[in-house]
Amino acid sequence: MSYTALARKWRPRSFAELIGQEHVRRALVNALESGRVHHAFLFTGTRGVGKTTIARILAKCLNCEQGVTATPDGTCAACREIDAGRFPDLLEVDAASRTKVDDTRELLDNVQYAPSRGRYKVYLIDEVHMLSAHSFNALLKTLEEPPPHVKFLLATTDPQKLPVTVLSRCLQFSLKRLPAADIAAHLAHILEQEGVAGDAAALRLIAQAADGSMRDALSLLDQLIAFGDGKATEPEARAMLGTVARDAVVRLLELLAARDSRTLLSAADALEEFAPDYAQVLDELAALLVRIGLQQAVSGYAGDERYAPEVLQRLGRELSAEDVQLYYQIAIAGRRDLPLAPEPRSGFQMTLLRMLAFRPLGEVTAARPTREAGTPVSSEPPRAPAPAEPGAASPAWSELIGRLELTGAARQLAQHCVWVGRSGAVVRLGLDPHHQLVRTAATEERLAQALAKHFGAPVRLEFQPLGAADTPAQAQRRASEQELAGARRAFEADPGVQGLRERFGATVLPDSVRPLK
Repeated sequence: MSYTALARKWRPRSFAELIGQEHVRRALVNALESGRVHHAFLFTGTRGVGKTTIARILAKCLNCEQGVTATPDGTCAACREIDAGRFPDLLEVDAASRTKVDDTRELLDNVQYAPSRGRYKVYLIDEVHMLSAHSFNALLKTLEEPPPHVKFLLATTDPQKLPVTVLSRCLQFSLKRLPAADIAAHLAHILEQEGVAGDAAALRLIAQAADGSMRDALSLLDQLIAFGDGKATEPEARAMLGTVARDAVVRLLELLAARDSRTLLSAADALEEFAPDYAQVLDELAALLVRIGLQQAVSGYAGDERYAPEVLQRLGRELSAEDVQLYYQIAIAGRRDLPLAPEPRSGFQMTLLRMLAFRPLGEVTAARPTREAGTPVSSEPPRAPAPAEPGAASPAWSELIGRLELTGAARQLAQHCVWVGRSGAVVRLGLDPHHQLVRTAATEERLAQALAKHFGAPVRLEFQPLGAADTPAQAQRRASEQELAGARRAFEADPGVQGLRERFGATVLPDSVRPLK
């Protein structure tokens, strides 16, 4: 029993069946309908995007027995023979196997003769960039003064190798890689027509693996149906392509959010049993980060068939928008540098460690250290250490300020004072002489009202020189300086930072390091 591969069975036979390449289709249709058809066309693009398919459709349009048209009937003898590859006036040449000048001359010797069956004699030369310099010279002579009954359709994946003299005599169309969404939608249509069970996630994986090539996508789909015993489902697609399950990628990101370095590396090591392509794992991680970023930025973002909305929402809560952007940048940079690593696995591990080692501007790892497995994660931000009790000034004054209903300049006045004592309705405060300007009648009255509300009795304020005690503002500033110095020391001592210095000659900008608040 004969079987026709999907790539051949579903090859477009008219412009209406063509997927994508709308810019090329529109130009050719307009040229055919207006009767202004150039004598030479050059179709460029990567493999499997439709170069020779469009050329064959154009040959049918030129030779259909119904006349030159953008919609050949597909049923006449000329159309059927072109589809079958046996039309005598369509000469298809693989330039990769006929590079010698003698081959080209032999091919072009019959250019002067009229077509035997069709309206035009069409030369379809694939991979034309493979011709030798002498062959290009022979072709150029014909391109300069072609007979009216001849059309040249050239296709190449590398137009840079063509002489400019040839390029200048052709209408050039650059075919684009097909979007993965368009490929997946077409594959879904094919499965429906073929009566094959499948799911959208599997087709999305196939479309991504095809890298913009519809032909590659159809070949992979054929392979998946055989691999899955007549089905095209996500588990079979991942097993065939060697991609890691989505749950494993989600788990990696959860551990990154928790900054659980030990379990993260264990999860990365566990991937080895699947013999994964680590470049694809980083692609999956970056793709998940894109979806989380969209979910954070766009209200009501519903996700897609690959990740459920609740997964994206949960990860969006666990990760800050800054972390999402940083992790994405590190993931795509790590994928780019993966070939430079001693081995893909170590390059992947270092990419994960880099995500833990660096923080967005204004943060630093030392203030939020990675934890060992089993250590609970606190949702509370780290608090600045309380200053030592400075004589008469009690840390309770700082805590009291936090409970008072104070804002603006009145709060600044309290921050630049120390508690001296209270006697009946009189509250004595020591004021920092460098901040006398914050004491005005209005700020003093607001502070007195806040204290009165707190104590439940009227309060009158008395101010005196500060003395040796530290105000809350001074204590907070000194604690911040100590915290910053500690953060910088910890950052300098981090093994990841030291490794980057030794390997890449990296330098640390001190002003860019800030403790995590």
